[in-house]
Amino acid sequence: MREDRQLRFVKGHGTGNDFVVLPDPDGDLELTADLVRAVCDRRLGVGADGVLRVVLSAAVPEAASLAGTARWFMDYRNADGSIAEMCGNGARVFARYLVAAGYAQPGRFTIATRAGLRLVEVPAEGDVTVDMGPPRLSAGPGPAVSVADRDFTAVGVSMGNPHAVCFADNLDVPALRGLDLTRPPAFSPVDFPDGVNVEIVVDRPGGVAMRVHERGVGETASCGTGACAVAVAWAARRGLRPAAPAVGESAASVVEVEVEVEVDVPGGGLVVVWSSDTVLLRGPAELVFDGVLRPAAAGLPSPAHAS
Repeated sequence: MREDRQLRFVKGHGTGNDFVVLPDPDGDLELTADLVRAVCDRRLGVGADGVLRVVLSAAVPEAASLAGTARWFMDYRNADGSIAEMCGNGARVFARYLVAAGYAQPGRFTIATRAGLRLVEVPAEGDVTVDMGPPRLSAGPGPAVSVADRDFTAVGVSMGNPHAVCFADNLDVPALRGLDLTRPPAFSPVDFPDGVNVEIVVDRPGGVAMRVHERGVGETASCGTGACAVAVAWAARRGLRPAAPAVGESAASVVEVEVEVEVDVPGGGLVVVWSSDTVLLRGPAELVFDGVLRPAAAGLPSPAHAS
């Protein structure tokens, strides 16, 4: 780290799913798991569900081939320091930051993620939309998942990262909000070798309500990819499918319309639109405050001893 380098950050959230945004255009910052954990610690650090490093695609070997299409790469890390493929709420906050910082103009542009390229639409004000790509629903009997002292046969859905959607048909919204999700869910590593995000879902007027336990984080107020997985699983369960099936699904019972689902999360509301070839996620993305992290607080060498 350069001697004059300060670790500047922006705090943001999407429906309560909060992130520390670290601007690092040239890729100078060594984003270690220890640093991520220190930054995300809610008592000793800034506090967040994850870190979004803002880096030029050309400066990151894994994204350099995408630099011609997407100038910026979203380097997302969970609060425990682990690397995640994609984050829907994080992508919206990331895109909002690019516009607010003057790195991108309002409108449509593409960002690079570990799950591939993602088209975003960022107005000067208001909700941000992310094209999340096509869903992949698991075929055959669903995996067994245990959460909040309840056993479920989950619906496996990939949105670039893995999800186990659990329908709690015997619960209503108040009962859903009362579930104890402090303990991590139990599942077979054979079904989910890289871990899994687990959603518990109930019907509500006009859509669904969900709570989520995110891998590497715990329960969060919202999960964008989880909302997409829930909406797709909920629609497919009712025979509501867009004009083409999701990857891995048969062509039976498709309908010639988009499927729009309102998803209620503890931190607010999201809208998911499932079309024939992709899933769109729309919702708020707020930047809350700017700050400078003291090196010692993040376990970094002080400027006087930096190399």
